Amino acid sequence: MSFDPETIRDQFPILSRQVNGYPLVYLDNAASAQKPRAVIQAMTAAMEGSYANVHRGLHTLANETTEAYEKARESARGLINAPSANEIIFTKGGTEAINLVAASFGLDLHTGDEILLSEMEHHANIVPWHFLRERKGVVLKFVPVTDDGRLDMDAFYALLGPKTRMVAITHMSNVLGTVNPVAEIIAAAHAMGVPVLLDGCQAIVHQSVDVAALDVDFYAFSGHKLYGPTGIGVLYGKAERLAALPPYQGGGEMIGHVMLDDITYGEPPHRFEAGTPPILEAIGLGAAIDWLSELDRPAIAVHEHALYAHMRTRLNGANWLTEIGTAPGKGAIFSFNVEGAHAHDIAQLLDRYGVAVRAGTHCAEPLMRRFGVTASARASFALYNTIKEADAFVDALEKAQTFFT
Repeated sequence: MSFDPETIRDQFPILSRQVNGYPLVYLDNAASAQKPRAVIQAMTAAMEGSYANVHRGLHTLANETTEAYEKARESARGLINAPSANEIIFTKGGTEAINLVAASFGLDLHTGDEILLSEMEHHANIVPWHFLRERKGVVLKFVPVTDDGRLDMDAFYALLGPKTRMVAITHMSNVLGTVNPVAEIIAAAHAMGVPVLLDGCQAIVHQSVDVAALDVDFYAFSGHKLYGPTGIGVLYGKAERLAALPPYQGGGEMIGHVMLDDITYGEPPHRFEAGTPPILEAIGLGAAIDWLSELDRPAIAVHEHALYAHMRTRLNGANWLTEIGTAPGKGAIFSFNVEGAHAHDIAQLLDRYGVAVRAGTHCAEPLMRRFGVTASARASFALYNTIKEADAFVDALEKAQTFFT
C-alpha cells in the first residue's frame, strides 16, 4: 500500500477532534501513539464476537481466541524477522520485557559482574539493572553521550571488558532521537562473548528492524507506541538464550508439571507468559502490526524526517530556543527548552493552541543531568502528522515564548 498522510489521518478517529477550540495537533507520539480504526475494530470484534481464555480450552471460542492470539505472535515475529514465533514473548510492555531479562539473566550474576548501559537510556533500561546492583553487587557502567547526542564509541570500547556480562542499549533515544550504531555494538560485544539487549521501543516505530541480521540476543518493544494498545509488549530472545533463562513469574501456563514436592517448567515462549496473558491487547497489537506492514515504511521515514526538517528550518535563528540532541541521522524527535521558561509552562501554553507535546524528564533523568537541565519539552512526529501541523507547532511555540520575553 502506498503512503499518503492525509489518507492515513482519516483512519485515526481522534485526530478529527478539537482541543481548546483548535484542531488537535498531536505531537506526543514518542510517549504513546494514537490508534487506527483497524486496531479499535479488531479489539472490539474480539470482545463482541469471539472471546475466551487462550490455550487451555477445547471449545470453539477458546480455539478461535487462541488462534487470534497466536496469529498476533506470528505478526510480531514477521515484523522483526525473528526465526521462530517461539522466540516471541508477549509482556505487558517494553518495560516488563526488559525487567524479564534483567531478573532472569541476573540470577546467574555475581558481585563485581558488570552491565554496560548508556547515559541516554530510558529508566526502563536503568532501574531493573539497579535492582541487581542493590541485591547482588553488580556494577553498572554507563557509556557517555557527546554534546550533540551521540554515544561516545571510544568510551564504549574502553568500558567493554572481561567483567562485562550484558550490554543493554537503546536502539533509538526517546529524548535525543539518536539512532545508535547497534550493529557495531552487537559485533563488538559478541567478540567478547557478551550478549546484547536492545531497547527498541522507539526504533521499531520509525524503521525496519531485522533481529536475525543484527544478530541481537534480546530485543524489547512496546505496543502502544506502535499504534497498538497499551498493556502489551514484546520480548524477542534468541532460542538458545531463552532456553537458558529460568522463569520470570510463576503461575498457570508457564509450567510443565506441578507436584507437591517438585515442578517442571514449560518451553519458551510459554515459560515466560504466566497466567492469563493480555489477550485482547495482543490481538490489537497484531492488528496494528498487520496494518503498519501494509504501508510503505521507507516513505513514512522520509515523511517523518521531512516534518522535522521543515519545523527545524522555520526555527533556525530563534536565539531563545535550545535543542537537545542534534546527532546526524536522528529520528523525528525534537527536545528543546525555551529561555526563561520551564518546560511544563511551555507545554501548557502550547496546549492552549491545541498542540500536544510532552514535558518533563522523559524518564531519562541521567540524560537530563548530562545536558545540565532539569526538564525539557518534546515534540515527536508520527506518520499521521503533516506539514500544516508542523507549522501550527512552530506558530504556537513562537506565541508561547513571547510570555517569557
